Amino acid sequence: MKPFIKFFMLTLLGLSACNESVQEATVNSPSGNNLLHFFLDTEGTPHYFVEHNGTRVIDTSSLGFEFKEWPALRSGLTITNVQATGTDETWEMPWGEQQEVRNHYNEMRVSLKEENDEERSLHLVFRMYDDGLGFRYEIPEHEGKEEVIITDEYTEFMLTGDHTAWWIPGDWDIYEHLYNTSRVSEIDAISKRDHPNLASTYIPENAVNTPITLRAEGKQRYYLSLHEAALIDYAGMTLKVNENRPGFVSELVGSDISGYKVKRSLPFHTPWRTIQIADEAPELIESKLIVNLNEPNKIGDVSWFTPMKYTGIWWEMHMGKSTWDFANTQKGGETLSMEDAKGTHGATTENAKAFIDFSAANNIGGVLIEGWNTGWEHWIGFEDREGVFDFVTPYPDYDLQEVVSYADEKGVEIIMHHETSAAPRTYEKQMDTAYALMQKLGIHSVKSGYVGKIIPKGEYHHGQWMVNHYNNAVIKAAEYQVAVNAHEPIKATGLRRTYPNMIAREGLRGQEFNAWASDGGNPPEHLPIVAFTRMLGGPIDFTPGIFDIKMEKWKPENQVNTTLAHQLALYVVIYSPIQMAADLIENYEGHPAFQFIRDVGVNWSQTDVINGEPGDYVTIARKERNTGNWFLGAITDEEARNMELSLDFLDPGKTYTATVYADGEDAHWNENPTSYSISNREVTRQDTMTISMAPGGGVAVSFIEKTE
Repeated sequence: MKPFIKFFMLTLLGLSACNESVQEATVNSPSGNNLLHFFLDTEGTPHYFVEHNGTRVIDTSSLGFEFKEWPALRSGLTITNVQATGTDETWEMPWGEQQEVRNHYNEMRVSLKEENDEERSLHLVFRMYDDGLGFRYEIPEHEGKEEVIITDEYTEFMLTGDHTAWWIPGDWDIYEHLYNTSRVSEIDAISKRDHPNLASTYIPENAVNTPITLRAEGKQRYYLSLHEAALIDYAGMTLKVNENRPGFVSELVGSDISGYKVKRSLPFHTPWRTIQIADEAPELIESKLIVNLNEPNKIGDVSWFTPMKYTGIWWEMHMGKSTWDFANTQKGGETLSMEDAKGTHGATTENAKAFIDFSAANNIGGVLIEGWNTGWEHWIGFEDREGVFDFVTPYPDYDLQEVVSYADEKGVEIIMHHETSAAPRTYEKQMDTAYALMQKLGIHSVKSGYVGKIIPKGEYHHGQWMVNHYNNAVIKAAEYQVAVNAHEPIKATGLRRTYPNMIAREGLRGQEFNAWASDGGNPPEHLPIVAFTRMLGGPIDFTPGIFDIKMEKWKPENQVNTTLAHQLALYVVIYSPIQMAADLIENYEGHPAFQFIRDVGVNWSQTDVINGEPGDYVTIARKERNTGNWFLGAITDEEARNMELSLDFLDPGKTYTATVYADGEDAHWNENPTSYSISNREVTRQDTMTISMAPGGGVAVSFIEKTE
C-alpha cells in the first residue's frame, strides 16, 4: 500500500507577534481518541498536555534545553508557523511479530523563535497515533554556530495522579535490575545502587530507565508507557522523578570525560519522546508506535538472515560444568596442556559437534559457541582490558573451520560470539577483520557482549559515545551481511525497522541470574512484568527453555523460579526472531515436552495479545509465517489462575490439532516445578479452551493445521 498523505484541520488560537498572550495549537490522532494541546505560557515557555477519550492523561508539561556556552532555550519564544500533515501507509516487516504494519498518524510541526538578540529557532514535531504519540525537538542552523553542547534536556511527562508504576532504576550502565512495582511517589532508585550482583551499577539520580509502564486507577483506568524511539547520536534518556507533583523530567546519561550529555552539529533533531496510551494492558504489547517512529529500512534486502531457534555452549558455563577460558582458572590460572584442560573448557570441537548434531535432529537452525577465542583468562576483573580479544583466534582445542564445515553439512548455522569486555575501541579496530571472517565462513549472526565498566573510564554504556558505538557496529555488520544480537546493550528504540540486521538484544535481567544470583534469582512475576515493560522496546534474547529447574547436580543453591510449562510458554510470550533452547542437551534428550520447542515458530505473520495485566499474567497467540500454524503461550506470577480462552484468533474454515503443554495438577514453581501434562484435541475458531496455571506456571499450545 502506497503512503496516502492527507491534510487536516488544526485549531490555532491567539497567534500574536509577542508573548503577552497565550499561543496554542492542537492536533488529534486519526480516530480522534487522542489529542495533544500545545501552548506557550506568558513567559514564552513551551508546554503540552494530552487527552485520551476526553480524559487528560498527561498533565501540563514543559519543554526545553540547557546548553554549555549558549543560553538556555526554555522561554522567550513565540510561535511563527504551524504546519499540519498526515500519513497513512503500510510497510512490511522482513521479520517480526507480524508481517504488515500500518503507520497512520497526524503530524503537527510547530516553529518557534526567540524574541531577543539571539533570535534562535526551534521546531517541535508531534505525531499523533491512535495508540499514543511521539514528539521531538529540531534545532536548525544558526548563524555563527556550528555545534551545540547539551548539558540537560528538560522534557516533562507530568501525570494526573500517583499512578502504579513498573520500573527499574535509571542506571547509566545496565538494565539488569529486578522490576519494582510501586506508586510513582514511592520510587526510590537510589537505594538500588548497592545491589550485590550488579557491580557496574551507576545511578546518580532518583530516576528510572525506560520503558516505564504506568496504570492510572479511579473513574477511568488507562495505561501509559514512556520511552523513546530512534535513539541515534544522542544520549539515552532516563526519567527523573519529579519531587513536587507526580511525573517525570528527562535526565540524559552523561560522560565523566566530556562533562556534558550530548554534542551535536547543527542542524539536528533529537530522538522521539514517546507516550503509548491504552485502555487495556494488552494494547501496549500490540502497539507498533515505537517502530513506526523510525525511518524505513536503509540496508535493503536482509534475506541472508534467517530467524531461528538455537542451542549453544553457554548455559553449561553458568552451571559450572565447563568454563569460557581454556586455562582452567580453578587450578590457579596457569595455562594447562590440552590433555590437562580436557573436560573443563566448553568450546571444544567435539562439544560443538555434539550441539550441531542435536540441533540438526530437532528442527533447530543454529548453535551459539561462547568461549571459542583466546583471551578469556583476562577478560574480567582486570582494569585494563584493551586488546584482550582479537575475535579471530580460536583456542587450540577448537577448530573453527572444521566446526563451520560440519555445521554446513548438517544444515545448521554457527552463531558467532564477540565478547568485547566493554573495551569498544579494541572492538572498533577489529570489526572489519572479525566481520570479514564471518562473511568468509558464511556466518550471518553474532552475539556481542559488553560486560564490565566501559573503557575509557568515565564513559557509560548508555551515553552518547556508546550509543554511537552500538549503532555503528550494526551498520558496519550490515556491510558484511551480519545480524547483531547485542548483550549489555543500549536499549531497543525501534531501530530494527531502519536496520533490520539489529535482530535482538538483552537489556534486562536475563535467565542467567537464576543460575548465579545470590538474591534468589528472578521471581515468578518477573516475565509477566517484562512483557509489559522491556518488551515494548523491541525483541529480547532471554534464553528460555530450562527444564532442569532445580539444577540439583550443578547449582543446588539456585533454581529457576517458574514451572517447566512456563518455560515453554516463553517461546511465544517473549518475542525474539532468535530463541535459544538454553538448557543442557542431556536435559532435553528423550523429554516429551521438548516437542513444543521443536515445533514452535520464531517468525510471525500475526500476533494476538489475548489478555494480561502487568506483573500478574499474560496470554499471547502468534501465527507462524510460511506454515500458518498458531502457537499460544500464557504465563502467570505467584498466583494460580484459571481462564477460558476463545480460539477466535484461528483462521476461519480450518481445523487444527491443539497440543497443550500444561502445568500438572500438583505443579508449583518452587515445590514441584517439573510437573506437567500433555494433551491433544481438534479445534476450530468456534471453540473455547480452558487453561489452568499453577503458581509461577504457564501453558504452551501448538495449533497445527490439519490437512487432508
